Amino acid sequence: MSKIILGTVQFGLDYGVANNIGQVDKKEVKKILTFAEQNGINTLDTAIAYGDSERCLGHAGIEGWNVITKLPEISVNNLDVDFWVNNHINNSLIRLKVLSVSGVLLHRPLQLLESYGAQLWGALEKLKDKGIIKKIGFSVYSPDDLDKLWKSGFIPDIVQAPYNIFDQRIKSSGWLEKLNYNKVEVHTRSVFLQGLLLMPAENRPKYFTKWQHIFDNWDLWLENNNISGLNAALNFALSENLIHKTIVGVESPSQLGEVISVIKKCNLDVPRTLSSSDDMLINPSLWSI
Repeated sequence: MSKIILGTVQFGLDYGVANNIGQVDKKEVKKILTFAEQNGINTLDTAIAYGDSERCLGHAGIEGWNVITKLPEISVNNLDVDFWVNNHINNSLIRLKVLSVSGVLLHRPLQLLESYGAQLWGALEKLKDKGIIKKIGFSVYSPDDLDKLWKSGFIPDIVQAPYNIFDQRIKSSGWLEKLNYNKVEVHTRSVFLQGLLLMPAENRPKYFTKWQHIFDNWDLWLENNNISGLNAALNFALSENLIHKTIVGVESPSQLGEVISVIKKCNLDVPRTLSSSDDMLINPSLWSI
């Protein structure tokens, strides 16, 4: 299970188009963490912007876990960037009840292109030099972000990007190969597209009617191959050798058990017709639901 990162946004927020239970209960969080650890999962993905996620993890106890968190958007009126970074990281460590973290990513990395960008990156590098942070990097929404950041000289240790059967841009753009060539860790998220790829056709919100032809192809392909959406979506991401880790969020130990049970249970030949470059479909932040 070394390629699985346990996503924790559901621990702090009511998150996901297919989420029917809301924010995960603290007792359930402890059970999920215990079950994950028992099955060889040792990395957590969280963020300051994920509501109570960091505090919830600290309450549950995460000694021995590798933790990756993210800094939120910085105010353009902030005059002391170093203080802002150090204050946020220090508060994260307090909430998480740890002395250091495995990684810190910028949730809005394009802010590095602003006048204070070099100072923002420099503040993270200083914390890395002190051993408070092991690796630094970006959480991006599209490969276009990497074009701009790389050109400006910001070279990360980790890049987190969306990647799933509908959204294959990090690979088709050539960035997946380029990042690996430059020894940058690639972590992918949105493997289930907020659960959309797991939903029965009758449960999909009307918003997605515009892309009915893609969903029809998806449903037909699953049926013809006698495979579940969970099996197909998860193994599609895990089978990509250039992806180091894939983030998977769950709401219960039983859900995590289902995830574990289907890993490497199929050989996939995914039709190109399932891939889309339409932001209104593949970028959940743009959905009108």
